[in-house]
Amino acid sequence: MTTTPDDPTTPDDPTTTLPGRPPIVDMATWQAARDELLAREKAHTREGDAIAAARRRLPMVEFDGTVEVVGPDGPVPFLDLFQGRDELVVYKHMWYDGAPHQGQCEGCTTTAWHLKDSVYLNARGVSFAILTTGRWDEVASYVEFMGYTQPWYSVRGVDEPVGGSMGYITCFLRDGDRAFLTYSTTGRGNERVNGSLGLLDMMPYGRGEAWEDNPVGWPEGRSPCWSWRSDADGNATWGPTSRPVPQWTRPGATPVETLGRHGHHH
Repeated sequence: MTTTPDDPTTPDDPTTTLPGRPPIVDMATWQAARDELLAREKAHTREGDAIAAARRRLPMVEFDGTVEVVGPDGPVPFLDLFQGRDELVVYKHMWYDGAPHQGQCEGCTTTAWHLKDSVYLNARGVSFAILTTGRWDEVASYVEFMGYTQPWYSVRGVDEPVGGSMGYITCFLRDGDRAFLTYSTTGRGNERVNGSLGLLDMMPYGRGEAWEDNPVGWPEGRSPCWSWRSDADGNATWGPTSRPVPQWTRPGATPVETLGRHGHHH
């Protein structure tokens, strides 16, 4: 592109840079900056590979795999969740007793919603299930409403590592009738399965959360996960008229007036 000093399209002319936006440049300049970032991304990937290698070498904890959990067919031994495979990954879904569907955990909903299909895991010899502390009758109703086809089980009253604290992704290994805990993570460790967050991290505005380091003038962030709930009009809100966002796609998901529980979990 041919430019002159008084041409407003000159790449380094500050008048071409929109207020509160990164500089506007030509493709070659962009590519150079992109390549510089790519070197950092590749280093990040290699470090992730090294961490995964260390994860595979963590020691294991043996536990009683015959402990019973409750599913659609009643109580079954935890070993059944392996479905004959050697590996099992579970998501431990928080539960609010007696709360209506819209009052269940929005954070756990985002994770479960991104884990609706495990065909690739199964093809690699890994089974998947969702565990929760809810009573089975409540859980079954919720699973039907959400349209989930993955296996859910109630682990109410079951000790660690099968039960215990919820909100975790936990990995297990089976050796015949012996069962072992191999890995567990929570918090931002759960983000790995959330493809939406990964894509948002690539977007110019990011996730739109207050903790992010953004250019000056970028849209102001909100509290973490603020968009995980919305009202009937699609406005992000934690208020009593909100549902976890995916619920609005479900038949019969009408506007609501209460979450059916006191407070909420971020």
